[in-house]
Amino acid sequence: MSKVKTKKHDTFIDMTAMSDVTVLLLTFFMLTATFIPIEPVQVFTPGSASETKVPDYDVITVIIDPAGKIYLNMDRPDNKREILERMGGYYNVAFSEKDKNVFAESTTFAAVPMGQMKTYLSKDMSDRDEMIKQLNGIPNDSINNQFAEWIRAAKDVNDNLAIAIKADQNTPYPLVQGVISKLQDIKENRFSLITTLRGMEE
Repeated sequence: MSKVKTKKHDTFIDMTAMSDVTVLLLTFFMLTATFIPIEPVQVFTPGSASETKVPDYDVITVIIDPAGKIYLNMDRPDNKREILERMGGYYNVAFSEKDKNVFAESTTFAAVPMGQMKTYLSKDMSDRDEMIKQLNGIPNDSINNQFAEWIRAAKDVNDNLAIAIKADQNTPYPLVQGVISKLQDIKENRFSLITTLRGMEE
C-alpha cells in the first residue's frame, strides 16, 4: 500500500519584531554612551590591580606625557567657560564668547601657556594639535606655575571637582611626583591615579 506524501510548506518566520528590538537597543546604547574625548597625546597608562573607579562626572583630568608635558581637561562645559574666564582675569587676557565656546568643547584641552591661549583657541582642531606638539604644555615650574593656577581656578568654580592624574607608563616617576607635589603645595591632597586594570598576581 503506497504512502500518501504530504506537501511540504515553506517555513516563514516574521523577523519584524526582532528588527524593531535591534534598532531600539542600538538607539539606546548610542544615546547613553559616554564618549571619551580625543586627547592631545596618546598615553599608555601603567597596569594596576586596583578596581577603584574614577568618578564619571565632575572630574579634572591631568595628562602627563613621557616628556613631562602637562595637559588639563574638565568634563563640564559650563565649568570650562567660567574657568577660562577666571584664568583670563589672573593673566590679563580677554577671551571672547567664541573663545569660551571653543574651550568648552570636550576635545579642547588646556594645553598651552596662557600667553598663547587666544591664538590656540582661534585655530581649528588640526592646527591646535600641531601647536600642542611645538610647545611644552602648561608651565609647571617654581617661577611660572600656571598648572597650579588652573587647578585653583577650577576648584573655585566647582569645589566638587575630583582630580585624576593620567601619566604614561614611560613617564619618569620624578616628573609625576613633581605634579603631585604642586598639587600638595596648594592643599589638593585628594586625587586619583588612572591605570589600566590587570589581573591580580597569584
